[in-house]
Amino acid sequence: MTPAEINTKWKEWQGRIAEDFDSDTPDIKVMLFLIGVQELGKGPGKFSKRQKEELMHIANCKLFSMMGFYELEGQDQDGWPHWKLVNPIPNYTLLEQEMTIKSLIIAYLEEMYA
Repeated sequence: MTPAEINTKWKEWQGRIAEDFDSDTPDIKVMLFLIGVQELGKGPGKFSKRQKEELMHIANCKLFSMMGFYELEGQDQDGWPHWKLVNPIPNYTLLEQEMTIKSLIIAYLEEMYA
């Protein structure tokens, strides 16, 4: 996808998620948090600041696993997934990082909502 296509689809997904959750337009951090909650598989709940950061890390690992950078190792005793880095992630520019994460979030959501 071109950056323009990514941004168009991104805005569509932002609108859909905002509507589904009856909330403000979500930014990348909110989208990562929601993906982390989905991947944790325990449903919505109260999370500490540290847990929210861990949920966003889970989302990043899940998304980058789609490109072969991470692999799921398993779950801990509390059911939280743990990932291991299997290939180094390239040093993207900030714009490349943003476009890559947006495109991965779009692919994830398209698969989840398919």
